[in-house]
Amino acid sequence: MHSRKSKPLPTLLAIAAAAVASTGVARADGYGTLQIDSGERQVALLELYTSEGCSSCPPADRWFSKLKADGQLWSDIVPVALHVDYWNYIGWTDRFSKASHSDRQREYFRNGGARATYTPGFFSNGKEWRGWFSGDALETTRPPVGNLALGLDGYSIAVQFSPLVNIEDDLIVNVAVLGMGLESDVRAGENNGRKLQHDFVVLNIQSFDLLDSAGGYKTIAEIDDISTEAERLALAAWVSTRTNQKPIQAVGAYLQ
Repeated sequence: MHSRKSKPLPTLLAIAAAAVASTGVARADGYGTLQIDSGERQVALLELYTSEGCSSCPPADRWFSKLKADGQLWSDIVPVALHVDYWNYIGWTDRFSKASHSDRQREYFRNGGARATYTPGFFSNGKEWRGWFSGDALETTRPPVGNLALGLDGYSIAVQFSPLVNIEDDLIVNVAVLGMGLESDVRAGENNGRKLQHDFVVLNIQSFDLLDSAGGYKTIAEIDDISTEAERLALAAWVSTRTNQKPIQAVGAYLQ
């Protein structure tokens, strides 16, 4: 360890993704069509903070990839792998790393959600999870928090969150494009000479305000087009408040 101290959707979503019933394949002018919802019980956003420059990370990356075959994938668990940049200085620059990912992990530490900033580091619904190191199963308690529904058509998304919990701050939705089946031939640093394989890699995150309106909190927005050699793409979204990044509800699905 490296350390550094499907229910029916609301009308809004149905309009935004009307073609999903007949297609569901990627389109040339966007990410395809999709409509998904979380259900009212909380879905666990499982965050892995990792780095290609960290010799302790490949076993965690391999375990994360096994979630592709987990029966709880998307229905109970939404996995996202965030590559940090704070190990780039030791000889290998992780091409998936972003300073914003490192900042997000440090924010958990500053808010008391973690004992240190390290890789590999896991968080389940914003709470540090160290069970991976001892081989413990991931616990996914699912209290009712409200339904998160998302519709996608090309690059346009419509999101609606209908909370069952008290909301005392402005809400945002974070939308991430995930890459599957990615490989890197590492030529320097602690993993020199190794071919590393990655899944659920966060390639892009965008955050949008959710506006309080009749029936819940809503937004319609455009997500970025990205260039990637990933074998497959997935989409993950989670709701949090503007002042606390801890996820309230999450949803995800494959795009192709």
